[in-house]
Amino acid sequence: STYVTLDGVMEDPQNWSFDYFDDAAGAFALDSLRKSDALLMGRRTYDSFAEVWPERTGDEFSDKINSMPKYVASTTLTDPAWTNTTVLGSDVASDVAELKQRHDGDILMYGHGPVARLLLENNLLDELHVWIHPVLWGDAAADDLLFRPSATARLALSGSKVFDSGVVILSYVPA
Repeated sequence: STYVTLDGVMEDPQNWSFDYFDDAAGAFALDSLRKSDALLMGRRTYDSFAEVWPERTGDEFSDKINSMPKYVASTTLTDPAWTNTTVLGSDVASDVAELKQRHDGDILMYGHGPVARLLLENNLLDELHVWIHPVLWGDAAADDLLFRPSATARLALSGSKVFDSGVVILSYVPA
């Protein structure tokens, strides 16, 4: 599940996405989290989430994300502070394949960086939700963009949601 602007920017969504997060988007996000048994992250996502989420409690979303098993793909993180976090080994693709066998529910991942591209390359990504926000951000480096050289994949549209805020979620599965 990844947020993106109309011009393809994915980085720093806290700078451009919050104005578009309404009750309907919150319900969709909560439903996705409810279906999930675990959370998979790259190191950058882990660092930003671990800075914010452990401080939040008392609502279903915060309590679920804080209590669920979390897996981080990192070669440098050795002692994660966020509860229930496991650092994956050097063979992330094999580790994720094993996690998929171990967990009955979804393994949720936010963002579309190196870990998502690795999952695509290894046919391990089951569904992709692209949250398109009605904003042209215009300020991004090549690595901040969804549209950059990466693994090729053919996807089939499996669903769409349009929110009053203008956000459109396109859901895809491997074709």
